[in-house]
Order: sequence, then C-alpha cells, then structure tokens
Amino acid sequence: MPDGMITVRKVAGYTSSDVVAKLRGILHMKKIGHTGTLDPAAEGVLPVCLGNATKLCDLIADHDKEYEAVLRLGVTTNTQDMTGEILSAMEPSGVREQLEAAAAQEGSSVAEYIAAAASRFTGEIEQTPPKFSAVWINGKRAYDLARKGVDFEMPKRRVTIERLTITDITLPFVTFRVTCSKGTYIRTLCEDIGRALGVGGAMEHLIRTRVGIFTLDRALTLNELDILAHWQPEKITSDYLYPVDSFFESAPKLYVNAESQPYLDNGNPLSFANMEDHEDSLVRDERVRVFRNETKTPGSPVRVYNKEGEFYGIYRYDFTRKRLLCIRMFHEVAGARNNR
Repeated sequence: MPDGMITVRKVAGYTSSDVVAKLRGILHMKKIGHTGTLDPAAEGVLPVCLGNATKLCDLIADHDKEYEAVLRLGVTTNTQDMTGEILSAMEPSGVREQLEAAAAQEGSSVAEYIAAAASRFTGEIEQTPPKFSAVWINGKRAYDLARKGVDFEMPKRRVTIERLTITDITLPFVTFRVTCSKGTYIRTLCEDIGRALGVGGAMEHLIRTRVGIFTLDRALTLNELDILAHWQPEKITSDYLYPVDSFFESAPKLYVNAESQPYLDNGNPLSFANMEDHEDSLVRDERVRVFRNETKTPGSPVRVYNKEGEFYGIYRYDFTRKRLLCIRMFHEVAGARNNR
C-alpha cells in the first residue's frame, strides 16, 4: 500500500487505537497512525495515515472539525454522555414544562429559547473537559484516574466554536451541527447547553462528519476496507487514498533537476540552480520570486519533487541562507519500505 491517508468511518464501541490495530492487520502494514482520539461512543470520520504519511498526524489533528450531535435534555451523567452513571434525571414532560415556562418569561418559543442558549457557546469559549477523557494529567490519562477514584482537577481550555446550528428539536432531544477547533469536547458542550437551559443535559449520540479535507462521504468502515483489501486492493489506492502531497495542495510546486538528485536524497538545502523547468511547476519568474523571498507570505511552504515527479517533502525559503530548507521529508530511501 502506498504512503497516504485514508478516512475510516469509525463505529461506536471502537477506540481510535482499536481502529489502527485492526487496520495494521487488514493492510499488512506496521507504520499506521491516527490523527487524534475520537471517543469510543462516537462514530464517524477518523483520518488514518499510512507509511511516511504518519509524519502528518499532528498537522491533520490541528484542522477544524465538524460534528452532528444529539443532546438529551433533563439528564446529567459523570461522563457528560449517556454511557456514564446518571447523576440526575427529569421526566421528558417535566423538561418540556420547565422550558415552556422559561421561554414564556422571555416572550419566545421553546425553539427560540433553546437556540438563544446554544448561541452563547459560539466563538472562543472556555471548556472544562470531562474527567472521563483522554486528557493527560501528570503523565496519566484522566479516565484512568477517574476510574480509580482519584480526586483531581481538570484544567480549563480555550476552544473555538465557529458555527452551531440546531437542526431538530424533539424534546427531550436536540440535534445540532457544530464546526469547531481542535480540542473541543462536544460532550462538554452538551452539558453546558443543558445547564444554561436550567434542565441539565448529556450527549446522546455523536458522529464526526469532517476533519479538515477528510469527509464522511469518502470514508470506509473497517469491514469495507477488509473486503476491498482482499478483493480489490487497487480500488483503495485509486478511490480512497489521499496522496501525501494532496495535504499541501495550496503550496506551489518546485522540481529538482537530475544533477541535484543527491542533494534531494539527503535533504540538503536547495538553491535556484537546483531547480528544473516543469510544466506543473512554478514558471521561472515565480521561482525567482520564491528565491528572492518576494512571495505574498515570506517563508511560505513549497512542495518539492524530483525530475520524475516523485514528491519528496515540504521546504521553506530561508532568507539569510538564500536557500530552500527542508522542514518535513516524506520520501523514503530505496529498500526502506521492506522494513515497514
């Protein structure tokens, strides 16, 4: 299997590490990594990096994410979702009556009242992640400490909720879509909205629909990947594998001439003289601008390829040295693949 990224549709009940372990067996590859934890109870998009694309795991994890969530009003739990111990619960009729009374005082409908409460949690907000989470606390996972009954404080964090749109209200359930930054806990968002409404809340269901360029419509379950790997492995590559360089699609391309191949193989700094004319490359005048540091964003990344069009890595211009310096190399030397 070539280096690249695929989108796994994680099912509920699997951890992100479970997915990686299963995928190693399906694809017969050791070098596989996921791009950030998705709660076991959640499902949806989990980008997975193969081979040298594992060097992208941290970069992909930094991208914005989209979710569809179902909030259950009138219930609170120790995990902020319905998998945990119930701490308080109201009858659905009681939830409706309390919200109707509160909305009437505001001169609004229940739907408007709920939407107004949810809107308070857009923009940059402060969250306290749940204790039953993968957050590291003094070298240990918070969920391990919580299960052992250890008393500890969860650190607050700043996150950004770019958009929050309510799509359905069928009390006690509220369905919404959210676009948010790395590190956002949707469980916490559900509990916070429930608290703001005065009835409490916990997450009933969660599906992640997008991480950066990785979307649900191009995702495969582990079962689907297993079948394709057995019967049509080439279809995974042609239809579902994102090449490593596609992650840097907005970065311009430069090609290195044959004489300079040793510099490329060793990750050495590159000069203008090392560049090759290529129909897919920056034209000469644009290449001059890169090497004169006249790009719109000085020091912006460029994709570097050899003469045959093989992607090697991401470089950035260093004004002091007047050279392109390698900031992340993805190409493997011959024979290294056999050790993966």
